[in-house]
Amino acid sequence: QVQLTESEGGLVQPGGSLRLSCAASGSIVTINTVGWYRQAPGKQRELVVDLTKRGTTTYADSVKGRFTISMDNSKKTWYLQMNNLKPEDTATYFCYGNIYAYSTPSLYYWGQGTSVTVSP
Repeated sequence: QVQLTESEGGLVQPGGSLRLSCAASGSIVTINTVGWYRQAPGKQRELVVDLTKRGTTTYADSVKGRFTISMDNSKKTWYLQMNNLKPEDTATYFCYGNIYAYSTPSLYYWGQGTSVTVSP
């Protein structure tokens, strides 16, 4: 069984920074694509960033130049560094990973979601 555990979000002032983490645990063989989605109140879930195993990243236009994803394979953990946060970044952030575990095919797993609020 694979589990993804996200770090806590929080309340941040506009212009501030916050780093989220997502740690994978279980009988993991390979971690393929990872990333984050977010969902603001009353809105559809949207892709924030996707990182492939080869290192290709895809960022939402709204976060380009402000958010950065990174991966620590030794810790099976990926991070979302969010800088220059704006009120419109307020949302619940969900990490995901496409993971190959023992005795199972590659599947997408999701974190529990963490709330980020950007407000004065």
